[in-house]
Amino acid sequence: MVGSSESRTKNRQWTVLVTAIIVIVAVACLSAVSTFVYMGAFDVSADTPHSQPVYWLMQTVREYSIAARARDAVPNDLSDAKRVTSGAGQYAEMCAACHLAPGMQRTEISQGLYPRAPELRRGSSLTPAEEFWVVKHGIKMTGMPAWGLTHDDEILWDVVAFVRKLPELTAEQYQALIKDAPKTHDEMMHKHEPGHESRQ
Repeated sequence: MVGSSESRTKNRQWTVLVTAIIVIVAVACLSAVSTFVYMGAFDVSADTPHSQPVYWLMQTVREYSIAARARDAVPNDLSDAKRVTSGAGQYAEMCAACHLAPGMQRTEISQGLYPRAPELRRGSSLTPAEEFWVVKHGIKMTGMPAWGLTHDDEILWDVVAFVRKLPELTAEQYQALIKDAPKTHDEMMHKHEPGHESRQ
C-alpha cells in the first residue's frame, strides 16, 4: 500500500513537472512570436526573397493544400478545340500579363511579382483538377486572384483546357488561337451566359 501511494505521488509530481515545462515553453514561444510580429522583423517586401526554410514551408503548404481541396470532376471534353480556343482568349485577357505566353517577353507586372508567377508555357506539375482549383479560388500571398468570384466554372475549365495545351504551342500558333477567340472580354463572358450555345 505504501509503495503504491509513493508511486502515485511520483507520477503526480512528474505530471506537474511536465505540464509546467510545456506551459513555460508555450509562453516563451508565444512571447518570441509576438516580439517577432510587433517588431516588424519579417520582411514582407516583394523584392526581397524568402529565406530557404520559409520558401520551402510556404511551397509545401501550398502544394498539399491544393491537392487536398482539388476535388472537382474534370470535364470529358477538356481537350475539345472549342474549349481550347475559348480558353486562349480568356488566358490572353486574364493570365498572360503574369504567366506569359509563347513569344512573349516578361512584363512589368510579372517582373514585380513575388513569388514569381509560373510561366505556364513551360508546363505545370498540377493535375487538371488542381489547375481548376487554383484558377477558381486563387492563392493567398501570391497575387493569384480567385477568378471564380467573377467567372463561371465553364469559362474556368476553358482556361484550364488552354493551359494544358499551352506548352505545345509556338508563338505563331498562340497568336492564331487568340485571333480566333472572342474579341472582347464581354463577348467571352456572353458566350457562357445561360441559353447561349457556346459549343456550336
